[in-house]
Amino acid sequence: MSRRILSAVALLIGNAVGLLLAVALLPGFKIAPLSIIVVVLVFTVVQVIADPLITRISEKNVPALKGGVALAVTFVGLLITDLIASGLTIGGVSNLLAATLLVWLGAVIAGVLIPMFLFKELQDNKAKK
Repeated sequence: MSRRILSAVALLIGNAVGLLLAVALLPGFKIAPLSIIVVVLVFTVVQVIADPLITRISEKNVPALKGGVALAVTFVGLLITDLIASGLTIGGVSNLLAATLLVWLGAVIAGVLIPMFLFKELQDNKAKK
């Protein structure tokens, strides 16, 4: 498989892990069982679109936020996914903030572990660069 497809699959898996972590740990944060695939796909697409936009805005206007771009992208991704996908229920502002951290953390951990154990081709390509 091509590196681009493997990266996309790894991103989808990482986001699914992060969202399921939030579902498991936050009362009120729910994803309907039949909607999990749609929610993960919508969330990932929103993240892919929002990432360069938020990065560009933060570099121009607020350089101090450069390190928090991933958290901001996750926050925006959750908000927009909640508006678009009917299968996601965030359950309030406190859940939104906690879910932002949990989804980001789950995706980061999965993003590190997936290339190590599942897609070794991604890890090899990172080491060559």
